[in-house]
Parts: sequence; structure tokens; C-alpha cells
Amino acid sequence: MSKYKIIMTGGGTAGHVTPNLALIPKLKEKGFEIKYIGSFNGIEKEIIEKNNIPFFGISCGKLRRYFDVKNFTDPFKIMKGVIQSIRIISKEQPDIVFSKGGFVAVPVVIAASMKKIPVVAHESDITPGLANKLSAPFCDKLCVTFRESLNYVKGDKGVLTGSPIREEILKGDKFKGKKLCGFTNDKETLLIMGGSLGSKLINEEIRKNLDRLLSEFNIIHICGKGNIEESLKDRSGYQQFEYVSDELPNLMAAADYIVSRAGANSIFEFLALKKPTLLIPLSKKASRGDQILNSKSFKKEGYSLMIEEEEINEKVLYEKIIELKKRKRELIGNMEKSQAQNGVEAIVGVLLKSIGE
Repeated sequence: MSKYKIIMTGGGTAGHVTPNLALIPKLKEKGFEIKYIGSFNGIEKEIIEKNNIPFFGISCGKLRRYFDVKNFTDPFKIMKGVIQSIRIISKEQPDIVFSKGGFVAVPVVIAASMKKIPVVAHESDITPGLANKLSAPFCDKLCVTFRESLNYVKGDKGVLTGSPIREEILKGDKFKGKKLCGFTNDKETLLIMGGSLGSKLINEEIRKNLDRLLSEFNIIHICGKGNIEESLKDRSGYQQFEYVSDELPNLMAAADYIVSRAGANSIFEFLALKKPTLLIPLSKKASRGDQILNSKSFKKEGYSLMIEEEEINEKVLYEKIIELKKRKRELIGNMEKSQAQNGVEAIVGVLLKSIGE
């Protein structure tokens, strides 16, 4: 018999879902029954149902910072989502709601507040995203990953918890990772990750440098759906994947270096694993600039190197990767001194406190 019931929410990208997965084992250990509210067709539905968590779909809209005709219709989708969330919450009677952000979370958080259910949210990036900004007035506590983020949270709602890190990420097997890729030599391994959707720019520039890089490294390239380069499928020392889920811990364990986007969830996993990383944040043209702030914070701490998208070309990328190799010991040394903790315990502690435990 469960002691408590929690409804979790968050979606739109894997970054709004995987931190919830990191919390689930600890929540179950503490006696929580877990349900999930997400969008009908978002990435969260597939991920959550795969983990055998009961899932409820609702309508959700996206509020944009720029002009779009959908800005006139999406508020009605959000209102519909609030009504649907009220029905679900009234039926399920949770003790608390936990939000990881994304636009699907907004109607859930509003509905929970209307039903007088405590709400705790978590913000991964230094500055809150629009969804968490809209949700904040309805939250009891807003957990943050970066100390700098507390400056953006009003009142005493902000709690520094760090980022929740999936237990399985820390348990990867280097030899299984190398075997999966067919690597049999003693070269160091370079892992390329372009985010859950892949990055055309990173893919192209890595492949331009492939001959030179393969003389130094084995390469694991997670390139995104539809981005496999057929002509390179049989290239020795180069293994491509569209997307990796279950095997990711093993591939990360096999990596000596990582080239990646700079989503907060990912970079704190790299920090926990002590992996020297070259960060290539999404530019302000394609995002609100949160990955740039994340990268600058990690660069300042001495955990990572960084290149902005606008600076990238074939020569610059190659030189930065070689610099990453030369500075391996220095970067690992800095990461070993880090005070950053896995945020799972801290966040679950905030949840328990919010329901009076």
C-alpha cells in the first residue's frame, strides 16, 4: 500500500522527461504511487509508458515569444488542458504535483493550484523557461540546478537542489559500449551528441573532419533521426546511431571525450561521470539562449571547453577537439573538485516537506 500519491508532468523534449525518470526509483522507495500527465502525442507519452507509469494525455498549446497565428488559438488549448487536468486531479486525488516544465506542464500546475494541491517544479537551466515562468505563481517551491538561478525566483520559493541524475547513467559498462560499436583497438573514444533531435551543423562539421579525427579517436556519433550517413556505415572506428536509449550509459562509459549540445540535464550527467566535454550550445537564433549560459557557467568552472555555433568551421572544430584531448587531466581535476551533487535526494526531500513529512 502506497503512503502517498504524486502526479508528475513535463514534456515536449526529452530534457523535460528524463529528470522525472531519475526521481522515480527514489519516489517509489519513499512510498509514492506515481501517475503522469503529458500531451497526447509528445515524446513523454512513449518514454513514460515504456517505464510502466500510468499516463494521462491532455490538450496543450505553446505560447511563443514571437508572432504566430497559433498564438491566438493555443490559449484555448491551454484552457482545455486545465479543464482536463482538473478532472484527472479530482479523480486521482494526489498529495502533490511535480512539474519538470515544458508547455504541457502549465495547465497541470494551474489545475493543481486551483484544487489546492501542493506543487513543486524544477528548472534545469540558469534562467527559467517560459513555461516555468508562467507556472511559478502557482508553485509552492521551484527547485533550481544552478546557484545563479535563485536570482530569478521571487520570494522564498527558490531551492537549490542541483540536477536529478539517472542512476543507470552512472552504471554504464565501458567494455559493453566498445563492443556495441565494434571497437577493438586501444584508441581513445570520442562521443558526439547533438541533442535528442540531432544537429545538422555538428553532424556536417564532424564528418568533414572524419579522416583526421579517426587517426586520433574511435568515434561514436549519435546523429539524430534520419541523419545516418549511409556511405559511412562501414567506416572502421566510426559508429553511427540515430537515437540511443537503453545503451546510452554504456556508450557514455566508453567515451573518453564528449562533444555535445549544452542542455542542463546532459551537462550535469557529464560532470557526474567526469567526462571532458566540448560544448556547442544552441544559438540564440534557435533558442532563448539558455544553453549559452549553461556553457559559459561550465567553462568558467573549468569543467568544459566551449564553441558558439557562429564560430564553428571545419578547422576550428578540429582544433578545439585536439585542445580537449590536451587538457583532459586539467578538466577532470576541476570536475573532481566540484561540489555539485546529484539532485535526486534534495528534490525528493522538498516534495516530502511540501506534503508535511
